[in-house]
Amino acid sequence: MIPPTISRRRLLAGAGLLALQGQTWASEAGAWPARPIRLVVPGPPGAGSDIFARLLSVPLQQALGQPVVVDNKPGANGLIGNDTVAKAAPDGYTILLSPSSAIAINPVIQPKMPYDTQKDLLPIAQVGAAGILLVANPATGIRSLADLVRQARANPDKLACGSWGNGSTGHLVLEGIKAQYGISIAHVPYKGVSPLVTDLLGNIIGVGFVDIASPVPHIRSGRLIALGSTGSARGPALPEVPTLTEQGYRSDVDGWYGIFAPAATPREVVARLNQEINRILSTEEIIQKFAAQNMPRPPIKNAEQFGATVHRDLAVWQSLAKVARLRVD
Repeated sequence: MIPPTISRRRLLAGAGLLALQGQTWASEAGAWPARPIRLVVPGPPGAGSDIFARLLSVPLQQALGQPVVVDNKPGANGLIGNDTVAKAAPDGYTILLSPSSAIAINPVIQPKMPYDTQKDLLPIAQVGAAGILLVANPATGIRSLADLVRQARANPDKLACGSWGNGSTGHLVLEGIKAQYGISIAHVPYKGVSPLVTDLLGNIIGVGFVDIASPVPHIRSGRLIALGSTGSARGPALPEVPTLTEQGYRSDVDGWYGIFAPAATPREVVARLNQEINRILSTEEIIQKFAAQNMPRPPIKNAEQFGATVHRDLAVWQSLAKVARLRVD
């Protein structure tokens, strides 16, 4: 029975309005994307993740027919930006471009994660496989990994090495080097790559781990010396710089950048994003632009293959963190 305060006409009108809204929402979902897409970057402007996000955003918005807006949310080794996406609506309008350190390392070393990486973030596509660079100010006299080890042994507890934060890839690689060679080097965490590079250029700190892209101009100009890179292959923009593995450091992890979405994002949206991103990564224009930023040719993986990479790296970084007895409080 309809309450006397509500007329049958008003009830039918309300039902019609709800039906119309339902049709509208369904139409919007079916016509994805129907509005701009936010691409969250958990790093500051100029960082590696920001560089690659901006390289991808233009061809991606051309492919999708909607603006792709880069939104920088740096801090806490990527936790702030990644948490933003993990808790966003799973509608395909908020996605993430994250480095591996913020995805695969944080769950290993952070005692209180605000989200569950494996449950709350959905892998979509691997954007690139890239290591990081160990660099030094020329005034240090350090030109190689062997020089770094030699100086650390000659000056115990006097050498410092920066990275872009506690728990970053650089931090863990530094701990691995210290453990392998039995040396003592103080770790100095920075709030991002940009301030670290500034201090390296000013010789405020002599040595640091930085991303593979942003310091390339300073290396080419001679203002910074590249000691080596992580990963299995040399960077295309700096082919003269040997990997740390070539110099004796034992590691089996390659860094990467990847696109993620909130869990429960519709499968058709994930499939479309993976398809378009992989198509873009296969174009000669993007291959050359990535190479200019020292990024090797991007691997082409479907979402499931990229998810397997993330799962594997979680296990590898967990092992390294245990060896280094690393935990961020």
